[in-house]
Amino acid sequence: MPLTDLESVGPEPPTDGSGVRFIPSSMKTNSCGLQSDYEGASVDEEEANDDEEGTNDDKEGTSGDLLYSVDDIPPWHTCCFLGLQHCLTIITPAIAVSVLVSQFMCISDTDPARGQLVCTNIFVAGMITLLQTTFGVRLPIVQGTSSSFLVPTIAILTTSFPACENLPLANMTAEEKQEVWQVRIREVQGAIAVSAIFQIIIGFTGVVGLVITWITPLALAPTVTLIGLSLFDVAIDKASLHWGVSLLTMVLLILFSQCMKDISLPLPSYSRRSGFHTTWVHVFKLFPVVLSMLLSWGLCWVLTVAEVLPEDSKARTDLAGGLIRDSQWFSIPYPCQWGVPRVSVAGVCGMLGGILASVIESISDYYACASIAGAPPPPTHAVNRGICVEGVGCVLAGLWGTGNGTTSYSQNIGVIGVTKVSSRRVVQAAAVIMLLLGVFSKFGTVFAIIPEPVVGGMFCIMLSMVTAIGLSPLQYVDLDSSRNIFVVGFPLFFGLAFPKWLANNPGIIATGVPLLDQVLTVLLQTSMLLGGLLALILDNTLSGTPKERGLDKWNALFSSLESIDDVGKIQVAGDKPSCYDLPIGMNAIRRATWTRFFPISPTFRGFFKR
Repeated sequence: MPLTDLESVGPEPPTDGSGVRFIPSSMKTNSCGLQSDYEGASVDEEEANDDEEGTNDDKEGTSGDLLYSVDDIPPWHTCCFLGLQHCLTIITPAIAVSVLVSQFMCISDTDPARGQLVCTNIFVAGMITLLQTTFGVRLPIVQGTSSSFLVPTIAILTTSFPACENLPLANMTAEEKQEVWQVRIREVQGAIAVSAIFQIIIGFTGVVGLVITWITPLALAPTVTLIGLSLFDVAIDKASLHWGVSLLTMVLLILFSQCMKDISLPLPSYSRRSGFHTTWVHVFKLFPVVLSMLLSWGLCWVLTVAEVLPEDSKARTDLAGGLIRDSQWFSIPYPCQWGVPRVSVAGVCGMLGGILASVIESISDYYACASIAGAPPPPTHAVNRGICVEGVGCVLAGLWGTGNGTTSYSQNIGVIGVTKVSSRRVVQAAAVIMLLLGVFSKFGTVFAIIPEPVVGGMFCIMLSMVTAIGLSPLQYVDLDSSRNIFVVGFPLFFGLAFPKWLANNPGIIATGVPLLDQVLTVLLQTSMLLGGLLALILDNTLSGTPKERGLDKWNALFSSLESIDDVGKIQVAGDKPSCYDLPIGMNAIRRATWTRFFPISPTFRGFFKR
């Protein structure tokens, strides 16, 4: 799950909100179990049907209203337009995470490396999205930066290296400054890449199902909630640099995403048959974060030009000097561009907490995406492949040096609900756009100079959403039970308090073995890992009924993992191939009987089914 989930993945809004006009359903079932009317019709036929039926303003948003299903291939211009919208869902979190991580790595505001870090994040997200939609879970789901990795990343940087303010950066040469931040990012790279091997293994071997049985709602809630709560001081530190700008950003974000989400605006559009006409688009629902950021940024620029802001104000837009001018136009990110990643036991152990949280959140995203895309629930083999590919994605993120891992994004699921287009080809087009933007260095540099109070305002809202998402599994448990209250409350409190005390008392852990001291320090300062582990132990050891613990409803969410037949193939009308099948080699896979016991094979039957 991404940094925030401002877009709803529930019931879809009216069909006119996306700017795409829908063809009425013809009750023809496709390979994913959808009732979709589009089966390779030409653009002219589509537009003719549009003119006959109108925009279907009164029709409710259901899967039968989909313009394109998962396996359909829209015209290339439709893919590009809708793919750009998916791109916008990842750009803002990529910028925010890159700016935050760069500060802990001692990258100065005027260093072009900030822009390179943004571009690398976007480029790698494009690569992983292509892999996931082609060979992974094969749902139209975007991959990108994850807040699950922020906490262990910051813990590694703050425990393994001196604070940036304690370094004589002003007296260092450019080469020395570069070495300072590159040593740090190489440490993070190694931790992410090596810990991701665990994710690959549990996906490749099918252990995901076993892991899920131990991750209960009461264990998951403190883990994810602590991601948001443990970073509140980081967000507040940035927001406090100029509360006026930060509060404006928060107010705009709340206004757009909550109060104005159902307001549509007229935008010009064009079709061959109708020519130029007006289309009503839910702009505020699609782009609340981008609009809030641009408006606050624009105000900072006006106040800077008018000399209203003091010269040393962090809200000024001219602090970066000639950063945009000095940055390159084009630069292709490549493996080990910051140097060979360094691997430490402490870093890898600390990052495992982020990996585990990312796995559980991604599985939830798979089901949400399948539901809103009108596809059948993902079978076991698809979930296994999805988690395996996400692990590969984290390895690539570590090699390329994004400073963060990758995970599935839930924002783009909301975009699918608005546009009524669930074609994986659209998301693959978005991945190509991300790859192109990732090599355009000045694009990343422009967004890397966003005033810090604007970033602080965004983080306050985003982290609050992460906190709320973490609490959502509690809907399945009995909160009148004193046992459950204790299992949730104690890990939350201790997960915040103990790491804070440890950070204020550096060197307090002294076992006499330096490596062990470093490992324990990183682990115990990673709030989500400490609190999540406590909740996991308490919920699985303290006596409680399955109904009290919420296991009855929780397990029902994953029961459809086994909703496939004896040969692992979803049977649909016309005996068409499943949308979860691999794009190549399916005939050979079905002929080979041994593939039924291979966890990532589309014919996987389960280890205990014969």
